[in-house]
Order: sequence, then structure tokens, then C-alpha cells
Amino acid sequence: MFAVPTENSKPSTPYSELFGAAWAVFRKDVRAELRTRYALNAVALFAVSTVVAISLGLGPLTRSADLPLIHAALLWVAILFAAFTGLARAFVQEEEARTAAALRLAAPPLAVYLGKLLFNLLLLLLLDILTAALFVVLLRVQVGNATMFAALLLAGSLGLVAATTLIAAIIARASVKGALFAVLSFPLLAPLLVVAIKGTALALEGAAWARGLAPLQVLLAYTVALFVASLFLFGSVWEA
Repeated sequence: MFAVPTENSKPSTPYSELFGAAWAVFRKDVRAELRTRYALNAVALFAVSTVVAISLGLGPLTRSADLPLIHAALLWVAILFAAFTGLARAFVQEEEARTAAALRLAAPPLAVYLGKLLFNLLLLLLLDILTAALFVVLLRVQVGNATMFAALLLAGSLGLVAATTLIAAIIARASVKGALFAVLSFPLLAPLLVVAIKGTALALEGAAWARGLAPLQVLLAYTVALFVASLFLFGSVWEA
């Protein structure tokens, strides 16, 4: 997992060792997921089922004045609950496979958190692409400002991952993991979802960047706050 220095190699800095260990954790999770495809299949199945159920139940909405807000709310609800099925596995699989102790010895806590964060972000970005494409095709959603729409999806996903990665570490040893993950995550994610829904509605309307900049800044600030808090708390959670 870690490179062995040689006589001709340059001395590595603590930061390079940290990021190297985090990248090794990320690659390990990607290889493990490609072998089992548990999280990918669960997330994709839930996203497809949710969007298809919404499209069959509601059909293409064309008459409501609040149509962009309705579409934005449905989109983020689908992303949130699909994410709950996959992101909780970040640390649960380590406990189930009895590899958590080896991971604690192989990498520092901060590297483990960053590696798991990168893996969850990759998984969530794939979910965003799939869910957004299904919404556009099945519900005939009109995206007025595609660039702002993509930026808000990315910012909201960053915040979602920053919060849920720490929660996944907390519930890894619990007996009722799925329910506990949702219960602990929702209070942290409720403010983020409100801002993300309103900002996404503006992007669907085709609003200018001047109107969409405020919710984007709030999402990024919320993400930074959650990320910094997780950096301070993860060591205690992981080593407990």
C-alpha cells in the first residue's frame, strides 16, 4: 500500500504520504466494488425504480406554475434515498469483511477518511448522472441553465458526501445500520437539501448566474464546514 523509499528516491513529505495512503484506500475500495458491484447495483436499482415510479405515477407535468420546484424536489429526494442505500457501505463492508483492523494498521485515520470520501464522491457523481438523465428523459424535465444545474448538483453532492462519510463510520458497528444511518444523516442534510432544491429550481427555470450564485455559495460553505468538522472528529470515531 505504501511505497518503500530507495536510496535514489527523494524524501517524501508528510502530505505526500497522507495523500498516497488516501489514494491507496480509494483504489482498494474501487477494486473491491468492481468485484462485488454491491453499492453500484443497489444505487442504480434504487434510482431507476424511484424515477420510473415517479414518472408512472405523475407523468410529464406541464401545467403547474411551481413545476421547476417540484422537479427539483423530486430529483433531490431520489438522489438522497438512493445515496442512503450505497454510501452507508463505506465502512460497513470493512467490519463485515473483518478488514477494519488491518486498515487501521495500514493507514492513518485521516487517510482512511479521505480515501472513503473520494470513493463515496465517485459513487454519488455516477448516481447524479444516472438520476438526472432519467429525469430529463422520463419526466421531460427542461433544464434552462445546464451549467448552473451541474454546479449545484456537484456542490450538493460534495456536502452530502462530507456528512454521510462520517456518519457511515459511526454506524459501522451498529446492529441496525440502515435505519440509524438515515436517522443520523437527515438532521445534518436537511438544511443542505432545502438550499439545493431551491437552487436547482432556479437552474431548471433558466435563471441567470446572479440568482443562482447565492445558493451555490451556501452549499459550498456548508460543505467546507462539514468537511472540517469531519476531519477533527473522524480520528476519535475511527479509533474508538
